[in-house]
Amino acid sequence: MSDSARAWRKAREAREAREAREAREVREAREARETTGSRGTRRTRRLRPGPPRGLLHTLRRTAGRIDDATPRERDRAVDALRAFAILGVVLGHWLVTALVADGNGLHAASPLQDMPWLAPVSWAFQTLAVFFLVGGHVATRGHASARARGTSYGRWLSARLSRLFRPVAAVLTLWTVTAALLLLTGAEFVTVHTLVKLALSPLWFLLVFAALTAMTPLLTRLHPLWPLVVVLHVDLLRFGFDAPSWLGWINLAAGWLVPYTLGAAWTRGELDRRRAGWVLLAGGTTATAALVAWAGYPASMVGVPGAAVSNLNPPTLAAVTFGLAQCGLALLLRERLRRTMRRPVAWAAVAVVNLSAMTIFLWHQTALMATTATGLLAGRLPGLHTLPDGLDWVAARLLWLPVFALVLTGCWAAFRSHEHGGGGRRRSRVVRTHHPVHRPIHRPTERAAARPTERAAELPATTAGRRHV
Repeated sequence: MSDSARAWRKAREAREAREAREAREVREAREARETTGSRGTRRTRRLRPGPPRGLLHTLRRTAGRIDDATPRERDRAVDALRAFAILGVVLGHWLVTALVADGNGLHAASPLQDMPWLAPVSWAFQTLAVFFLVGGHVATRGHASARARGTSYGRWLSARLSRLFRPVAAVLTLWTVTAALLLLTGAEFVTVHTLVKLALSPLWFLLVFAALTAMTPLLTRLHPLWPLVVVLHVDLLRFGFDAPSWLGWINLAAGWLVPYTLGAAWTRGELDRRRAGWVLLAGGTTATAALVAWAGYPASMVGVPGAAVSNLNPPTLAAVTFGLAQCGLALLLRERLRRTMRRPVAWAAVAVVNLSAMTIFLWHQTALMATTATGLLAGRLPGLHTLPDGLDWVAARLLWLPVFALVLTGCWAAFRSHEHGGGGRRRSRVVRTHHPVHRPIHRPTERAAARPTERAAELPATTAGRRHV
């Protein structure tokens, strides 16, 4: 046996002995805690394996595995902000989107038409600016990391875009087939158009986000004031000088470029101080209030059917300043979120949402429409098929939210594999432990005995990894 082989064998044996010793110490420490009397005297009794503790114990154990498998240096606040942004959009759509059944089929409506005082709902759940803030931060940081590793721009971009568009094919296929079947069976064209439009409406976001991601190398040093000035001038021309309405679509890129470049500034370290968050929150809130009160902008931050002006389609200056306020609040919450994400259960929930972020985003409208269509078999149900014109509709819609969530869970179970490129054959797991092939696999009874630095989380590109790349 060569000297190098002997040295390698001795190092392996020493490592295995050290891990066995650490596992034993952890077991002994836990036994000491669980067998200590009220006065601190230890009773010498052997712990007997008890019956399974049920679902709660299993969930906590799984959360512990996810927590252990996550690198210590990962900024979990980034993942928490992304999860909150996705869930905010989902809940917002479920609360302000109504499909009213009448004699001619289904047509879209919004409670904000008859109850404009519900506009604050859109303030709480229109969270796309936070998603673009996090996206800009992650993309610029990931691109810098890729360059440091020698990865080409094309390879880096291909990897990022594949994560975005991989689950889109399933949505397009299902709704193409569904629309064709509905038309062939005599469904009203207006109904089919309404359903397809709602189902595919999330795709505009992916197209804009993909375009900004492709331009990341050019946007790394761009100051957010430049796209903000573009939005200001476009709105000035549209509303002040009666310029063509199509000019507003320039803001579709410029408006979301503002929070995206704020994310790049976050990567550069320019937003580390809390002062930056307070300036964005106070300045954005003041500007938005002034625009709504004195410049005639709508109070709702989402589109309302029949309204002359939409703050979101395309984005207006009011939507952008409101996004600045949201970004400021997100930056101020970073430290609190980091502390909260140290709890294994909280972190596991955020990790699972990030694992399936695109699946949740793309299928949440389908879950709403599937529930609505199925409910028609029982007649016109309140909060589902009725006109959203009163508080009774709001109360009924709140009761439907768990049903929407349950149907979305079914969609997630059926189509989540498309997000990770595994088809239907690969079993998707939140955490995967990788063991080097040159040493035996140890399975200690205590999860804390496993060395976190030698385990890797199979959280996808949106959630896992040693850095946000």
